[in-house]
Parts: sequence; structure tokens; C-alpha cells
Amino acid sequence: MDLVNPRECYPDFIDLSQVADLAGELTQMLSGSFSNQAQAFENPPLYGNILVRIRPIPHLQAHSLLLEQAYAIAPNEPYRVRVLRPGYLEDGTLSILNFAIESPERFYGAVEQPARLAELVETDLRLLSGCTYWVDKTSEGFIGKVEPGCHCKVFRKGRDSYLLSEFELTPQTMQTIDRGYDPDTHEHLWGSIAGPFRFEKLCDWSQEIPPSWN
Repeated sequence: MDLVNPRECYPDFIDLSQVADLAGELTQMLSGSFSNQAQAFENPPLYGNILVRIRPIPHLQAHSLLLEQAYAIAPNEPYRVRVLRPGYLEDGTLSILNFAIESPERFYGAVEQPARLAELVETDLRLLSGCTYWVDKTSEGFIGKVEPGCHCKVFRKGRDSYLLSEFELTPQTMQTIDRGYDPDTHEHLWGSIAGPFRFEKLCDWSQEIPPSWN
């Protein structure tokens, strides 16, 4: 798979510097298909070849985005399916709410199938307590991390753990690092040991964001 310029996917690519609202800008910058193919090919023992696809869900509440994360060899068998929703906390903090989907297998591959995506409704969503991202604007984009408190619970490999997650986002790139820790000993249980995953944007899907969101 060759990396392509987002402008080749959508000729009318929006210049994000024109967007004033931070939640709207964050939503636009997240919307797209990302790959770490270059990193994976350079360091195959340390990094899998992963696709992260984040698509607007126009019929849900403003700024709702479907996230599917999958290995490139099986793009329609995602190991992570979520709905992300950029917005603001009561104190004005820029944030991303993180929702699980009930029976997520119903929507495997829906990020590429609009008819199936249209079947997703608000009652399918469950807010993941403790897993909201707190986000800051940077000169080039955004940085964010899971809210403090060690309350983002993840059951993985037969064990309870809590997630510490960070990301850095620009119009063309995304870096992420997810690590799980034992809730009692704080021992590192799973996740990256070699540093962040570095993704490049393959396609931009921000043109699918309805005008009412801005």
C-alpha cells in the first residue's frame, strides 16, 4: 500500500488553518484513514502494520466519529471499535469523549460502508468512564492524554489493567502510545515498549462533516 497525499483523495481538501472552533478543528484533523506502514516496514519486530480509520457519523450528535483500528492484513476485522466525540468539559477543557459500542462486531468494517454506518444509533453507545482524553492545542495541531486518576479500565490478556494513552496530531500525521498497567502494583503489563506508533494520513474524510457541526 503506497502512502498518498490526502489531497489526492479529496481535491477540495479543507485548509484547517481556516477553522476557528477548536473542537471542530480537532474533529476535522482526526477524520481520515491513517497508516504506520513506513514505521512497520522499517521495524517489523517492534511495530505491526496498523490501519486507524476515523470517519464522521453525520446522523449522531455533533463531532461523533467512528474509530476502527485493525491490522492492515485484516482491515475488516478491527481489534478496537469506538466512537470518539470531541467537545468541551464543563470547565471548558477541550476533550474527546470515548464510547464503547454494544455488540461492536455488528459494525466491523462499517467505517467503509455508509449504509451500515447509518444503522449506528445513540443507544448503541456507552461512555467509558475515566477514559476521556484531555486535549491541548499546539502550534501544529493537538496533543492529548487520558484523564488522570488511573480509572480507564481495560480487561486484557485475562487481567484487569488501567490504560495510560497519549497522542499527538497534526494535519498529516498522528502519533499514539497506549500502555496498560496493573491497578494494584502499577506494573507495566502491555503496550508499546519501543515508543509511539507513527501514523501518516492516507485519506482525509473531513469533507463528510455536516455543516451543522461547525
